[in-house]
Amino acid sequence: MPVSEDLIRGLYEAPPDGFVAGRAAAIADARRAGDKEAAKRYADLRKPTVAAWLVNLLALRRPELIDDLVELSTALREAQRGLQGDQLRELSNQRRQVVSALVAAARQLACGQDSALSAAKLPLGEVEATLTAALAEPEIAAQVRSGRLIRAATYAGFGEVPRPRLRLITADSVDEAEPDPQDIDDEDDAAGEVDRPSARERAAAERRRRERAERRRELKRELAAARSAEDRADEQLERAEGAERDAGHAVEDIDAELAELERRRTEAVADVARRKLARRTAEREAAAARRRVGDVQAALEDLEADGTD
Repeated sequence: MPVSEDLIRGLYEAPPDGFVAGRAAAIADARRAGDKEAAKRYADLRKPTVAAWLVNLLALRRPELIDDLVELSTALREAQRGLQGDQLRELSNQRRQVVSALVAAARQLACGQDSALSAAKLPLGEVEATLTAALAEPEIAAQVRSGRLIRAATYAGFGEVPRPRLRLITADSVDEAEPDPQDIDDEDDAAGEVDRPSARERAAAERRRRERAERRRELKRELAAARSAEDRADEQLERAEGAERDAGHAVEDIDAELAELERRRTEAVADVARRKLARRTAEREAAAARRRVGDVQAALEDLEADGTD
């Protein structure tokens, strides 16, 4: 079961709230098929934030717009190196127009992808910051173009330092550095075949040959046991690495959810403030209306009192 690039694309193209379940299903399918490499590749996928998902939608659905962005970023860097003021001002205007158009396209794509989404709730500011950063940094532009962005980007830096890969020293590699006991035996046996001048020497040689044969058998048993232990250790290491990777993904997913909840909380607090202001305005208007009612009613009463005199 080879790794499905279409499946991976679908994960990053769909809204992030279904990413974890989709990834888990892909891992389970790969494991059932006995493809450990595919399962590991799927397990390494990381859930994108909402802002990163919006940028991924642009890269996957409207790649020509991202190409325009990359082309503009190249022109901007060349103009900055050449200190071409007029060209730089013109390109800066183009930059604002292109970024604004991309943000609008991202909003349209997201609302078309999920009708339950509200354009007012989308983190379009983070999308704009990411696209602006892509204009300045080729590395960020490459991440944007991949369609697999997992976090919004800024000028402060972007990306991860790859972890070093460790190579296990196995019994096979040890065998390459050390001579096989069988080879030593063969050499010693050849030497033992030389004629001895006396029966005592022949007996001593025979004893040494038996001792070497026994030692060879012991070494072979130890080698077989060591290789079995190595296989068990490799399996245990693979399970431990998988558990660590799953735990790390869980933390990353929670971090992404917390970031999204914090964004929504900020919006909710601002909404509460707006509604509180509207309520106070309504209270003032209601009080003014009540006063007006009182004034009119008093005037009416005075008028009626004058009419009865």
